[in-house]
Amino acid sequence: MKASLEKGEVVTLPHVNTIADGTAVQTPGKNIFPYIQENLDDIITIDDDELIVAFLDMVENHKMIVENSGLLTVAALRHLDVKKKKIVSILSGGNMDVITMSSVVQHGLIQRDRIFTVSVLIPDKPGELVRVASVIAENQGNVIKLDHNQFVSTNRNAAVELRITMEAFGTDHKNQIVAALEKAGCRPRVVRAIL
Repeated sequence: MKASLEKGEVVTLPHVNTIADGTAVQTPGKNIFPYIQENLDDIITIDDDELIVAFLDMVENHKMIVENSGLLTVAALRHLDVKKKKIVSILSGGNMDVITMSSVVQHGLIQRDRIFTVSVLIPDKPGELVRVASVIAENQGNVIKLDHNQFVSTNRNAAVELRITMEAFGTDHKNQIVAALEKAGCRPRVVRAIL
C-alpha cells in the first residue's frame, strides 16, 4: 500500500516477506485504494524486529497474545509523537500457532539481551568449568545451555571453548557478566545466540 500511495496507483511488489502474514499482500485491493488515497496522510512501515518487541511487551506486560499483524498499531507508536495525546491502538487477532509464538518470544528475549551466548576460552584442566560457572553464578547469570568444544585449538592445554547461553535481566546485567568473565581471564566474546 505504501508503494502504491507513493506511485499514485495500485502496484504489485515482486515479493513480501514478514512475520505479519495477515497483512503481507503483494497487491493492495483496488476498491480500498481510492479511500486510502483520500483519507490517509502517511503509512508507517514496521520491521519484523519491532513486531517481536511489541509481541513480547504484550505478553509480559499485559498478558495478551495478539498476532503479529494485529500488533502493527502498537509497534507503530514508537514512530509517533504520542506524548500528551490520547491514542487508541486496535489490537486484533490471536491466530498464532504455539511454535511461532515460542520463536517470537525467544527472538524478543535475545533482542533485549535477556538471553545471550558468550564464548569463553579456558585451559582444558580440572576445575576450569567450575570456575567459569562460579563467576556466572556470583553475577546472577542463569545458564540454560552449555557447549564444550575441545577442538578449537590443537593445544587443548592452551584453550578449549565453552559456548554458554544464559539468561540475564537485560543489557546492563549482560555487560556485568561479560565484564566479570573478562576480569576472571576467560576471554569472553559475545556470539549469536542459538536456542
